Amino acid sequence: MNKSLSLRAIVAFAAALVLALAAGCGTDAGTPPAPHQITDTTVSVLDAMSLNDYPGPKAQIVYADGHADFFCDTLGLFSVYLRPEHDRKIGALYVQDMGSTDWQRPVEHWIDAKRAFYVVGSKKLGAMGQTFASFSKEDDARRFMRAEGGKLYRFDGISIDMATTDGGVVKDQNM
Repeated sequence: MNKSLSLRAIVAFAAALVLALAAGCGTDAGTPPAPHQITDTTVSVLDAMSLNDYPGPKAQIVYADGHADFFCDTLGLFSVYLRPEHDRKIGALYVQDMGSTDWQRPVEHWIDAKRAFYVVGSKKLGAMGQTFASFSKEDDARRFMRAEGGKLYRFDGISIDMATTDGGVVKDQNM
């Protein structure tokens, strides 16, 4: 047997083995990370409010490294995500489907935030007052809108100007 041929075969085998192991260790780039569940100790990244203590839809950003930041309402998610300086690699954005969970005590029912329908400007208040009610189905969002008011938006229709979290306090000169 030729020594150079056997050496090439060993190198080729080793390279193939390394590639196979590397492929097996990674995650499928097309599969987003799963949402994290809210526990009794889960708090909002913005203000440390307990998510279990307040009504309305909650939200989370799951980063590429698997870490999740929770928000006590959907408005908080948009106020962070839409900031031009936000540059951390995101794995997925989730909001709760309010067509499938209770407004006063929402649990689970996480949906892809980018595929959701949002009702903005309704009478129904979330943890911080005005919030964006999130739904997986357009029919549920329209039914909610008829009952509670507001306007229907898709994810890409929500701007940073709509996602202000100052509640007007910053602009109030009478305080």
